Amino acid sequence: MTSTLPASVQSCHWGFFDAAHPPALSIDSGEEVIIDTVSGGPDMLPGDGFHVPPELLEIHAAGLPGMPGHILTGPVEVRGAQPGDVLQVDILDISLRQDWGYNMIRPLAGTLPLEFPKRQRTILPLDAERQLAHLPWGTDLPLAPFFGVMGVAPPPEWGRISTIEPRRHGGNIDNKELIAGTTLYLPVLAPGALFSCGDGHAAQGDGEVCVTAIETALRGHFRLTLRRDLSLDYPQAETPSHHITMGMHADLDVCAEMALRDMIAVAEARLGISREDAYMLCSLAADLRITQTVNREKGVHMMMPKSQLQRP
Repeated sequence: MTSTLPASVQSCHWGFFDAAHPPALSIDSGEEVIIDTVSGGPDMLPGDGFHVPPELLEIHAAGLPGMPGHILTGPVEVRGAQPGDVLQVDILDISLRQDWGYNMIRPLAGTLPLEFPKRQRTILPLDAERQLAHLPWGTDLPLAPFFGVMGVAPPPEWGRISTIEPRRHGGNIDNKELIAGTTLYLPVLAPGALFSCGDGHAAQGDGEVCVTAIETALRGHFRLTLRRDLSLDYPQAETPSHHITMGMHADLDVCAEMALRDMIAVAEARLGISREDAYMLCSLAADLRITQTVNREKGVHMMMPKSQLQRP
């Protein structure tokens, strides 16, 4: 069974995650859902000649958010989900919903916050057929769309939190590896799991250094499955070729340590080897990559080839 959740004033929440926010849709474990998202405030609209999803204008007209952040569609309740479960998010397909994206440089933000005092907004045309973005200086950039934000509700005791900082619940992970055909694993922290997504990116480099990627509206096709045979304290992911662990913290060193510790634990469990040997394997075969450096809580992810997590 596949459900559809369009973006609308009723189905979108802007700027926050909150375990008390009511679900926009309820499904059973293992079911699929198609979720439409939109992105950006009124100052990011492109002007004439581009398609603007009408629901984005309706969301703008309903009022700006109480706290800065992303427009998310959801949450989707997975019936029966309880804290301690793991939500497996299979990303089956991702497609563009509009023919443009925007990029923003903002003073006092980004990886070099004091070096770019002038605000710059750039509208980038997107070619869905050729899967290219046209850059202002005349070159084209291949698209690799993914959702910057995918997350479950935080623990109820956290209350309402911003979408900007990624944490245990996932959220603003900004990991460009999480394209169609990959899987994200999120620890369930509140009843129902309450999965939301948004912050569509048409393309992004590791780091997302100027604060934004090519921000755009996306449609995602997901399968949401409860896993009670897994135990996770922090998000992990899989691509067809790699297992991914993650760390999010204001200090990049701490991020790297978090991602490494989790990969050591994965290698120990998968291969039945000692912690020392798993540490050695991470040094020999895994790659630490900077996910993003701009969301106050920065990110590092470690990628281990799946072939190295299987015994011959």
